[in-house]
Amino acid sequence: MSFERWQHRTALITGASSGLGADFARHLARAGVNLILVARRMEAMEQLRREIEAYAAVQVTLIRQDLGLPGAPEQLYETIQGMGLRVDLLINNAGFGLFGEYIAIPADKERAMIELDVLVPLTLTRLFGQDMLDRKEGWILQIASIGGYQPNPLYAAYGAAKAFILNWGEALNYEWKQRGVAVSVLSPGITATEFLKVSGQKATLYQRLVMMTSPAVTRVGLNALAKGKPSVVPGLMNKLTLLSNRLLPRRCVPPMVHRLMKNH
Repeated sequence: MSFERWQHRTALITGASSGLGADFARHLARAGVNLILVARRMEAMEQLRREIEAYAAVQVTLIRQDLGLPGAPEQLYETIQGMGLRVDLLINNAGFGLFGEYIAIPADKERAMIELDVLVPLTLTRLFGQDMLDRKEGWILQIASIGGYQPNPLYAAYGAAKAFILNWGEALNYEWKQRGVAVSVLSPGITATEFLKVSGQKATLYQRLVMMTSPAVTRVGLNALAKGKPSVVPGLMNKLTLLSNRLLPRRCVPPMVHRLMKNH
């Protein structure tokens, strides 16, 4: 499916310096969508802007912002308002995971993860979503994970955070669809990005076998958003993994997930 319906509109993408965020930007730029890219790494975003401007005649605005800092989402909203820019699409992509036994993960790192993975999307969706509701038009894509469908030993808090995003996003899809605003949730499995490096995990055999590319995952997410789907899981293997979880007794899921995630 093409995204020409969004041509000349503006998309705000958080976590846009690499990985999924950068590929969301590439797809949308090819469809003629203007971009507001937000991340901490300005040099990486500048390189991405140069790449995009070589093949797409779109406006690319860069904002260096650490969304994990107190008040950062509100500051970002005020900055964009001050620029006179209107956000038609919001892609809440910024986030990270932490690998390891729950008790071994430092509390400050866990708190920072929850802030970025949960509280930042909540705040940005409320701020920009209200503008969309007032206009009776808009599109918001939340990024969860297949980990949000199950308990996740070794990713316990991260999986719980993504379960929150999944359920919250699907609820918003229902609440807002009659008001002109589409909300969809993309739940990838392991993807060829910096996720594992940041989380502190070495890729397992299972992860290497089912790993998807970032361009493929992001296209699935944008297609779902364009169609107004409540949620989508990209990739046949990811879908089969979740199906097997549903067929097993719930008590059997944590040990199975643990075996798949553990580095032997």
